[in-house]
Amino acid sequence: MPFLIIVAAITLDQATPTTITASPLFAAAPLVAAPFFSFVRTFVVGLLSTATIVGLHFVSGAATAVATVTEGLTVFTVSVLALAINGVVRRSGERLASARVIAEAAQRAVLPTPAPRIGGLHIAARYEAAEEGAFIGGDLFAVQDTEYGVRLVVGDVRGKGMGAVETVAVIIGAFREAAEQESSLEGVARRLERALTREGTRRTGIDLFEGFTTAVLAEIPHAEGMVRVVNRGHPEPLLLAADGALTALAPGEPALPLGMGDLGAWPDRADEVPYQSGATLLLYTDGLTEARNRAGVFYNPRERLAGRIFPGPDELLDAIVGDVRLHTGGGSTDDMALLAVSRPTERQPERRRTMPVVP
Repeated sequence: MPFLIIVAAITLDQATPTTITASPLFAAAPLVAAPFFSFVRTFVVGLLSTATIVGLHFVSGAATAVATVTEGLTVFTVSVLALAINGVVRRSGERLASARVIAEAAQRAVLPTPAPRIGGLHIAARYEAAEEGAFIGGDLFAVQDTEYGVRLVVGDVRGKGMGAVETVAVIIGAFREAAEQESSLEGVARRLERALTREGTRRTGIDLFEGFTTAVLAEIPHAEGMVRVVNRGHPEPLLLAADGALTALAPGEPALPLGMGDLGAWPDRADEVPYQSGATLLLYTDGLTEARNRAGVFYNPRERLAGRIFPGPDELLDAIVGDVRLHTGGGSTDDMALLAVSRPTERQPERRRTMPVVP
């Protein structure tokens, strides 16, 4: 583009009377190059613009005119300014790249991606930030293999910013410890409640009174074809059977989100549902169900996934992410965390062949 601007400026200078100057175009070329080109290329564009406008004045026979000096000096000054802008932009880009590296490292530390296989189960996770360039917000997920089975949590912290990220770190840390120590899933939920209560005592302002986290916890015992679920005010998980049948795991008794124990205390009760071979458990945050298209229609995962069969959890989450982008037109107003867990299809044992006994 800068070189095309110089060509256009030359064409304008040659096609118009001497009373019309093309110096604004020559000055614009280095300014256009500054944010996008390297320092050397921006210098070349500025030098070329300055030399061209002075050369055109020599060709026209007005080399001694005041306009030659004025226009040449103007383009030269703008070129120097473009080099300064290029340096500022380059340093800002380096800082941004460094910030992105730090953000990626923070995400891996606070919200690490689960291994693809944990406790004999196939695992897949996705985090889709609503803000482009963001890496982590208030949504969370974690998977832990324990002696009681594979335990999972997916949650959504109220609020945004660093306060939400701090709460995510508290919940993930408390879950890792409680999942190993508590013998029941209800006990894990109580530990998370106490951790958020302790966190709330050191906060001030609105977070002290309105801080809460919706969460769903699940436990998949190693030797049983079932899953236990404790839901604390979170969207209902979905269970996709191997034949495409879909079941929403609604809680038997509604419960308040974590961190709202001051409003009332009810004992957690885990719901048990069959979890057969080939089935996939899908846990998600409300960023999925609150994704809207231009007409304001919310995304409905039950309607979109019912009757569909996916080879594995990765393919399921890839399909959901692509479908949400298609539904919303590529934009979303909330972060979205997805966690899919598949129980592999059991292989039938091979029959041994016996050789006939020859008498």
